[in-house]
Amino acid sequence: MSKDLQTKTLPEHEHKRNTIAEWAVTILLLLFGTTTLAQAFVIPTGSMQDTLLVGDHLLVDKLAYAKAGALSKYLLPYQEPKHGDIIVFRYPPDINQTLVKRLIGMPGDRLKIDHGFVYRNGVRLNEPYVYHKYAYDPAFDNFPNECCRPVREEAARQSQQQMLERNVVAGEVVVPPNSYFGMGDNRDNSSDSRYWGFIPRENIIGKPIVIYWSYRVSTEDLTGESTGSLLTHFIDLGQHFFTRTRWDRTLKLVRGFPDSRLPSQPLPINPGLANP
Repeated sequence: MSKDLQTKTLPEHEHKRNTIAEWAVTILLLLFGTTTLAQAFVIPTGSMQDTLLVGDHLLVDKLAYAKAGALSKYLLPYQEPKHGDIIVFRYPPDINQTLVKRLIGMPGDRLKIDHGFVYRNGVRLNEPYVYHKYAYDPAFDNFPNECCRPVREEAARQSQQQMLERNVVAGEVVVPPNSYFGMGDNRDNSSDSRYWGFIPRENIIGKPIVIYWSYRVSTEDLTGESTGSLLTHFIDLGQHFFTRTRWDRTLKLVRGFPDSRLPSQPLPINPGLANP
């Protein structure tokens, strides 16, 4: 491995302990259902590609960020959201929708994007999980600015405008208290906090812990946006279940990427998978 790609890693014993804890929680959630402990969630768009693919079916740990009780805090791995976590949350402009993004900014963080690179508190983040499909576009690859990406909800446009008017200091967005800033790993195709503002703490549902099934399918079929798409999807399942299931992603753990693992040197542009 070249010097430029070396990263800081957790001690081996700590990494093993974290893996055991993740699998223990996964097994508990699989055994005890999907109500108060867990929630099933399917990835409908490519905004988190290649970390999560369209058609990945996830089990979301709803206890991870829950408020710890007097006794349960000693028994269950409660935690606060942190940099690099993949979080599932209610979309602020429309809480009936559920989204998944990577947590980039925490309360008090100063953020800006210059030529597609994220700077947090003045330090460039060398993010190995980020996928860039398109060439540099100043309209989208610099932030904060008046962005051009269309957002359907009027509430989203208003939230973005408020963020740009109230939370920009010296060319950087400052994340307010009890709020977070989330972005998709597929930076060129992600509707995220750049376009609709901050994620309130109370909107965060939990974090995905395992892909229990993954099926190669289009966004249109999953979301039912086109006429007859859902019916087409069910027919497709019946005909191609075994050939379009991504067996290599079955029971794959989903992990965040803590700051301690970020490379200290810039990385080459990651173009992502052509046809995941």
